[in-house]
Amino acid sequence: GISSSAVRQHLSVLRSAGLVAARQERGQPGRPADHYHATERTEPLFETTDGDFSIELLGDIEAEDPELVDRVFERRRRRLVDTAREELAGRPIDEQVSVVTDLLDTQGYLADFDKLDDHHYRINLHNCPIWTVANRFRQACNAELDLLRELIPDATVQRITHKTAGAHTCAYDITVRD
Repeated sequence: GISSSAVRQHLSVLRSAGLVAARQERGQPGRPADHYHATERTEPLFETTDGDFSIELLGDIEAEDPELVDRVFERRRRRLVDTAREELAGRPIDEQVSVVTDLLDTQGYLADFDKLDDHHYRINLHNCPIWTVANRFRQACNAELDLLRELIPDATVQRITHKTAGAHTCAYDITVRD
């Protein structure tokens, strides 16, 4: 609801503060377009407040029984699958991708998706609400990938970018199997 000039002013301030960065994208008519993304400095702004406690608690669980950490993430994944399964049943793939994206968005991932062609989609997660946990416990990210694979069973799901590996987003390619 604001002018493009006002947007550029806001982005300039955020860029000066180190909260956003831009890259130029060429290949389209006209001058190159700036594509903005949040920097790592923004992660704590969107993180849930219980990150330190979660790390401490998971660390204690790991010290008692390392396999229990895996089971905790697996339990969370199963709960999310059970919650979404009914809503996904019988829907065409494009609606499944949309529902899964909405589920992730409501959890704080700032998720969206692109339909690349009739058999290929990409889900983009612009934020990680469990950033602190994911940096310490890779099981969180593995469970996220397994969640997507189970919720969209008629497709091959692959993570193509990963925030913990330095990317600006976590992105998942979804290719419908014939």
